[in-house]
Order: sequence, then structure tokens, then C-alpha cells
Amino acid sequence: MILVISSSLHPNSRSRLLAFAACERLKKMDRPFELLDLVERPLPFCDGHSAYGQPGVAEAIDQVQRASAVLLASPVYNFDVNAAAKNLVELTGRAWNDKVVGMLLAAGGRGSYMSAMGLANSLMLDFRCLVVPRFVYAVGDAFDDGQITDETALVRVDQLVEETLRISDAVRPADTNPAS
Repeated sequence: MILVISSSLHPNSRSRLLAFAACERLKKMDRPFELLDLVERPLPFCDGHSAYGQPGVAEAIDQVQRASAVLLASPVYNFDVNAAAKNLVELTGRAWNDKVVGMLLAAGGRGSYMSAMGLANSLMLDFRCLVVPRFVYAVGDAFDDGQITDETALVRVDQLVEETLRISDAVRPADTNPAS
């Protein structure tokens, strides 16, 4: 199973549109996936203590753990992925071990294109994730009226999904893939 995460909490999120586009691509490829939308499943702030027992956390841990790969969609705020994405990683911790991770980012401007690197480094170093070097970075003019209107952005979503699956399938052959 591929887990697609929409970490934006904004009701008209552009990064959520990227997550939905990834889901549509997976659906067309007939690949099993689940969507974890943090608007639909709010999580508590990680306090390193009692938050782990709060509603929704165990389900999020289970989803990340069962995934053979994760596609994480996030808005870029202040030259970084949003706090909700980082909070999710803190709450789910070791469930990320050895995951293949692709990133889909929506930003206001072109200057934050390296904003995923802090989270990517953490995932690689803390949880030995294999982060797909191809990622989606789309700015405001790629969207209009609640849709992705830039063909290049849509092509990049398709490429990211395909590359994530290729890598995930290579490191977890179908007969040993727990999500198959």
C-alpha cells in the first residue's frame, strides 16, 4: 500500500490538490493506496509524552507502518515544510523506518525549492528512509480555481509517483512487500 499524506490544514490547500493528483495517478495504475488527510484526521501536538495516546495517533502510526512507500504533500511556510508534517513525523516516529518517501510541495514563490531538505535529511538520518530525489515543487501560478492547471506540474506528479513505485518495488519485491 502507498500512503499519500496531505499535511496542509488550509481548507483551500494547493498541496492537497497535489496529494489528490497523486491519488488519481495511483488509482489509474491500479495500485493500492490510502490517503491520510490531516484536515480530516487532526492530530495533537507531539509533546513526547501523552500525545501518543491521543485519538488518531495509533491509526496514523499504523498507516505509516503498513505503507511500502509514502508520498508526502506539504505547503511551504517560512522556507520549510509545514509544522503539521513535522508533527506527524514526530508522532509516528519509528513507523517511518526504511520507507521510500516522495515529496509534493506547494509554495508561494520559487525561492523555497530546497525547503524539503530539512525533513528529507531527518527522514534519511533518523529513520533510514530512501528519499526520492525527484520531487514536485509547484508555485501559485500552477493552480487556478481549485485545480492544478500547469501541465508541467501534473507531469511531475506522474513522474514522482512512477519513480516512487519503481524504487519501492525494487527494494521490496512483491513477495516480501507487507502491503501487497
